Amino acid sequence: MKNPALVLATNYVLGLIFAVGLMLAGMTRPGKVVAFLDLSDAWDPSLALVMGGAIVVHTILYRLILKRPSPVFGGRFAIPTRNDITGRLVVGSALFGVGWGLGGFCPGPALSSAGTLGGDAVVFIVSMLAGMGLFQAYEGWLQARASTLDGASSSTPR
Repeated sequence: MKNPALVLATNYVLGLIFAVGLMLAGMTRPGKVVAFLDLSDAWDPSLALVMGGAIVVHTILYRLILKRPSPVFGGRFAIPTRNDITGRLVVGSALFGVGWGLGGFCPGPALSSAGTLGGDAVVFIVSMLAGMGLFQAYEGWLQARASTLDGASSSTPR
């Protein structure tokens, strides 16, 4: 077992570095994000440059990190194996995009901005948490409905 205090401290420092990077790049300012999404004369391409830089860093580090026998703070790497495009993925992506365009935030920058107690960020986070709660309730309802339907179909005589 890895040292939990060291894991917590490392996560905190990495999160702080991420937050500072987002703030320095201006990604915690909703107006900057909306200006990127506005393809008129006021278009601001800086978000694309930030994303491009992040993709380059990720691509290099991902390959280097996977050469290790195991993660520094974990037993094994947890790499997703699914690559199918489902209706849930498409709808979730669309909802994320609409929220991003309307609010000017995505979750990381919103959490970073909430540290300054900015009203827009707090409203976004509350809305995001409400949406997550609604999704969990819907998932629970679907599972309960499926188990009820399974129970009803298995108990009917054939």
